[in-house]
Formats: sequence, structure tokens, C-alpha cells
Amino acid sequence: MNICILGNGLTALSLAKNLTKKNINVRIYETKKTVNSSLNRTIGITKKNLEFLNKEILALQKKDTWPIKEIEIFSEKEKKDRILNFKKKDILFYMIKNDKYYHNLSNALKKNNFFKKKIITKKFSVDKIIKENKYDLIINCDPNNPISKKYFSRKISKDYFNRAYTGTIIHDKFDNNKAVQIFTKCGPIAYLPLSQTETSVVCSLDLKNKSVYTNKEVLTLINKNNPGFVLKKISDLKSFKLNLTNLRNYSHGNILAFGDLLHKIHPLAGQGFNMTLRDIKVLSDLIEEKIDCGLPLDISIIEKFEKETKHKNFIFSNGIDLIHEIFNFNKNSNNTNFNNFLKIIGKNKFFKDMLMKVADVGFRSY
Repeated sequence: MNICILGNGLTALSLAKNLTKKNINVRIYETKKTVNSSLNRTIGITKKNLEFLNKEILALQKKDTWPIKEIEIFSEKEKKDRILNFKKKDILFYMIKNDKYYHNLSNALKKNNFFKKKIITKKFSVDKIIKENKYDLIINCDPNNPISKKYFSRKISKDYFNRAYTGTIIHDKFDNNKAVQIFTKCGPIAYLPLSQTETSVVCSLDLKNKSVYTNKEVLTLINKNNPGFVLKKISDLKSFKLNLTNLRNYSHGNILAFGDLLHKIHPLAGQGFNMTLRDIKVLSDLIEEKIDCGLPLDISIIEKFEKETKHKNFIFSNGIDLIHEIFNFNKNSNNTNFNNFLKIIGKNKFFKDMLMKVADVGFRSY
């Protein structure tokens, strides 16, 4: 059994590690000039997804994950009056640093006899990989290679006219297990704990009325809405544009699109990589079924994967988009009734439990 993965990001390596645990030969192909801009960022992983990751991908050490036990949501125009709160006895989700997770994955795969990596060059192109026809499946996690542009360009897309600015706050030590999101007139700002002395910050700022934000302006917004840290310093800020995309066709022959190539969503709910982990689980289970039955890996896996995930991914990503639009409308309105409505339904236990369950497992059961 041989599977080719195109790309070398967190998605590609996570999938590769999962497949090698099934004794499948995995070859990753990456471009020589690949720059992983996401490695200076952080990701939130739900409890169920972390259980899957630890069991079926890579067991993370406790020191590499930071538990979040509570989420508070505020509105700047209500003078930071809390409009929603999510809390339960158990942990809601965990924060991890991208670069640490990537480093651990890379080291684990280097020691794996079922894994190899090769650089794509002009002499050894992506087209040649396809023509060689020596892989049961080709999984494309790279949105920028020729295959993506040739076979996976049809998308449902939306430009948010937002730009996300990310960084890490260093502050005085305290019990730092509460995530805070503040909806400001410029856009949502999320403060996501990483340790007792570190907090990741993500500012998703509106570009419609202001096309460019300087680092100084972003830092001013971060400090102005600081939920209570005794701040020491902030790391250099990184930024990226925000779009919503859903791929129309998941496959071409034995090539399956995967990860951000399938779906990209707004980061306000922290669900981007969680969607990918759920996709890995579905694909992993389908491959496991074939292996258990003694059947070869073939295109039927791709067909079943698309049938199982496409509609759920579309509904979930558009649900996140709806949340963004609701808060965006509220941000631009002078009416405070919406915030009062959220406060009322936020006291409803059934509503909050349902939201927390969907955030944890999506529309799938574990």
C-alpha cells in the first residue's frame, strides 16, 4: 500500500503520521521553497479531537498543551459587558503552538520506516508523480501546486475583507485558563492562553473602512482591549488575509484534495484545524475498513470520503460564516437589543450545551 501526500504543512504531516501507523508506505513531496507561514501561530484543539490526535496521530506531552476551561465573549460598545459565557467542569479545548507540534511530528516521522520525503524540482514535477502511477492514492494538501490550479480551482468563495494579525503576549504569571473574545468596532480580538505567562492574540480586523493597519495601531487595539494582563511585551506580529472557501469537487481520479484546500473558514471560532482533524478521522476509518477486509486502497475511498464529509463541511463552515455576519452586523449597528438577546439565550443551558457539543465534535460522532 502506497500513498503520496503533496505538501509539508501541519495537515500533511498529521495525515502522514496517521497513515504510517497502519503500516502504509507514505511519501511526502514538497516544493523546495515551501515557507510555512503558519508555524508562528497557535491552534485550538477540542477535547475530542485531542483524544483522536493523541491516539491515532501523535501523543502530545502534557507540557505541549494548555487547557482552556472557560470562554467569555464581550462587546466593546457595551463597555465590555459580558454577553456570552461558556464554562463546564471539564476542559473545553486545548491550545498548542504550531511550531512545537510541527517539530514533534517531523522528528517522529524521521524515525519512521514507512515514511519518506522528496523535494519537487523542475526535473521531478508534480505531473511526473501522477504519470508514474505508482501510488494507490494521491492526497493533495498544497493549495499552490499545479494540481490545485488545474483540477481544484472551482470553489465557493467569499472575501471577508478582513486581515488577521497574530502574536504572543508575555505577561505576569497568573491562573491563565480563560479565553476571551471581544467584538470591537474594528473586528473581533481573541485572547487565547498558552501558559501562565503567555497568551496568543488574534485580531481579525475589518479592511472595508481602513485598508491598512500599522503594527503600532494593532498593538494599541490589543492594549486597549486587554482583559486584565500585566503586560510585559508582545512578539512581532504576523498577518494574513481572511477568506471563506469551500471546494466544489473533492477529487480528480485517484487524487483527493485535503485540508485548507477543501475548506477555509474565519478564525473567530477557532475551528479551522479541528475541521481538518475530523476529516483525517473519516479518511482514516475508511482506509482501516479496506485494510480489515483485505481489500486494496482505491478510488472508492475517495468517493466515500466526499459523500461522508462534503455536506457536513459545507454546513459547518457556513455556520461559522453566519456567526461572523451576525456579529459583524451587530458591530455596525447602534442597537443594543441583539446583545441583550444573546445574554438571555446565553443563560439557556440547552442552547449552551448544544453549542459546546457542536464545537467539540462538529456534526460527527466519535
